Amino acid sequence: MTHSQDTRISPTAHDPAATAPGTGPSRGLVGLLAVACGLTVANLYYAQPLLSSLRGSFGIDTVTAGALITVTQLGYAAGMVLLVPLGDRTEKRRLVAVLLAVTTAALALSAAAPAFPVLLGAALVVGVTSVVAQILVPLAADLAPEHARGRIVGRVMSGLLVGILLSRTVGSLVAEAAGWRVVYLASAVLMAVLAVVLRLALPERAPTTRVPYGRLLASTARLLREHAPLRRRALYQSAMFGAFSAFWTTVSYLLTGPGYHYSQLGVGLFALVGAAGAAVAPPAGRWADHGRGRAATGAAFAVGAAAFAVAGAGRHSVLLLGAAAVLLDMAVQTSLIVGQHTIYRLDPAARSRLNSAFIATFFLGGALGSQLGSLAYHAGGWTALAFFGAALPVLGLLGWLTERRGTAPAG
Repeated sequence: MTHSQDTRISPTAHDPAATAPGTGPSRGLVGLLAVACGLTVANLYYAQPLLSSLRGSFGIDTVTAGALITVTQLGYAAGMVLLVPLGDRTEKRRLVAVLLAVTTAALALSAAAPAFPVLLGAALVVGVTSVVAQILVPLAADLAPEHARGRIVGRVMSGLLVGILLSRTVGSLVAEAAGWRVVYLASAVLMAVLAVVLRLALPERAPTTRVPYGRLLASTARLLREHAPLRRRALYQSAMFGAFSAFWTTVSYLLTGPGYHYSQLGVGLFALVGAAGAAVAPPAGRWADHGRGRAATGAAFAVGAAAFAVAGAGRHSVLLLGAAAVLLDMAVQTSLIVGQHTIYRLDPAARSRLNSAFIATFFLGGALGSQLGSLAYHAGGWTALAFFGAALPVLGLLGWLTERRGTAPAG
């Protein structure tokens, strides 16, 4: 199926704002989208500091408890492939409200789960439907004028990164004060409120295609085949997100081990340091808007590799570990914002599908980085992890060097 065979709807149909160049979403709406992205993606990470509590509540071992994280992540990957492309075919405001309603029910079931298998099933549903964040980001790109798209997407994505990094801290604090079930119950309430707020606040956007669902999914795979910039940016981000996942998966082993002896709450508080990296998102968007995306990408790879050099040298210094976390998060965020700016320009009528292919690909890179990072740490300690983590952005940098300036994405 070629582009010409897609059944498309004019982006200006039912959308008066689309005919007004230079207009864009209000600052308040951009802030709401950022908060919504942060709150929904946090559902994937609340459980990480809760595993020891779950072991005691359900009488399960460490490996079984860890399956909760795996199931949630697998659900998210499935949602990226199966649900996010619907953002091009379905009115986004309605789609977001429906998904958040299902998320609310699944979180409520998690809070009341009488047995661990019930919690696993609910976690799978939470993972699938928490892809709302990846429907809202293309919506922000749709609403933004061309000259400010990178800056606006950067602001929204900063909310998403803060949600990822703060969720572990929030989960730890709430569980410490009131128990793990309250974590899920509180998130259920937040999702219910968010569903209502977004249903009222989001502008109506007409679908950009009417192709049947099966062809919609096939067209997502086709986009990967047709667009070399999409493949390249997805591989770049796979390397960066793999490094990010390797660091944040294994730093808890280091901080809870000999030399630090941090509690799970202490590890959660350490994650607050990394949230400072979200500050780079709006500037990264502006760099992309001004045609500096290629240079920013190369710099991000260099900073990412340097972050692991700092982390390796800071094996016994929490200050150096904190500095490495900030540098790494800044590098990952910069690469991500520039990448999304690049792919959203490839086909404005297929932004949800482009985002689906992009995120799903680098999400697999993140899962692989997390697993291999754990193996590296257990085989050779923190030094081995630092070398492994640095190797990933270095590989990305080598790929970046093969770009020809005349044909590289302008992003």
